[in-house]
Parts: sequence; C-alpha cells; structure tokens
Amino acid sequence: MLRPEYPIETPRLLLRPFTMDDLDPLHETLSRPEVVRFLYFDVLTREEVREKLADRAKATELTAEQPTLRLAVDRRDTGELIGDVMLRRISAEYEQGEIGFIFHPDHHGQGFAYEAAREMLRLGFDELGLHRIIGRCDARNHASSGLLERLGMRREALFRENEFVKGEWCDELVLAILAKEWADRG
Repeated sequence: MLRPEYPIETPRLLLRPFTMDDLDPLHETLSRPEVVRFLYFDVLTREEVREKLADRAKATELTAEQPTLRLAVDRRDTGELIGDVMLRRISAEYEQGEIGFIFHPDHHGQGFAYEAAREMLRLGFDELGLHRIIGRCDARNHASSGLLERLGMRREALFRENEFVKGEWCDELVLAILAKEWADRG
C-alpha cells in the first residue's frame, strides 16, 4: 500500500491529488492533437475530460483494490497545473510497476516531466518497494522514450505492430529500470 502525504514537493513542482477544479487546465491539455497523438484516445471534449478527471481524483493511493496512483503536477512558482503523472502496480507478486506522464506542450523541454517522473520512480522503489518499473510508449514518441532513457531506463523490447490504435498498427517500445539500478544512480 502507498498513501503519500500531499503535496509531494520537488524542487520546482508540487504533486497532488486531482480535484474537479482541475477541469479547465486538464481539458486544455487533453484537447490538443499534439498531446494525444501517441495516446490511446483522441482529443477529448470537456465532458469526456470531466469523466477522466473523476477517475483521476479517486486515484490518490495505491492499494490492492486501487492499483494506480494518478497525480496532478503543479509548478511551484506559478501554481498552474502543467501535467499528470501515474504509478501503477502491474504485479504485486513480482513487485512490478509502471510509470507514465502527460504534460502540456507549453512546459515541454524544461525538465518538468523528468522531475515529476523521477519522483514517481522514487515512490515506486523507495516507498512501495517495487523490484522493477517499466515505461511504455509508441515507438514514434521519441520525446517520451528519450525521457525514460534519461531517467535511467533501458530499452528492453520493441513490439512490432502489436496494437491497432486510431486506425493504424503501432509499434510499442518498453523500457525498464531495476531497483538496484535505481539505487546505483543515487
């Protein structure tokens, strides 16, 4: 079980549970074609974002019944919601997890996604006690795969045309890091 104390602070960010007050900024992100290009869903209407937000707002702890922790990412200097990070336990028996992230494009290239995703790895390894954490992305999503590599993950698999998404067969890239590799990074 993982029940973090909120907000989780990093040097430039606050990670916190989503609230329904996050509807407008989350819609601003998830309604952009460039954001959802490599995701499983298309641009979302305000009502569709409201439904996703209701689910995100419930994902504040990681338990056997709730295997996904989903947090809003705010800039500390401006207080604005800039992203969304996720930690999921994919196997309790084998201590396996997965991280994910979505950020508004106005905040790309500034290290915010790295800082937030690094915190999710810390939670997974140091607080949840996971042995291995993966990150998955469309193989064409070089920004996401590059971020996962900067976090210390190594490429483990390329699944060729394994999913049919938005009318086309897509390749999926899987990267991973072990707890001992995380500890060695300091």
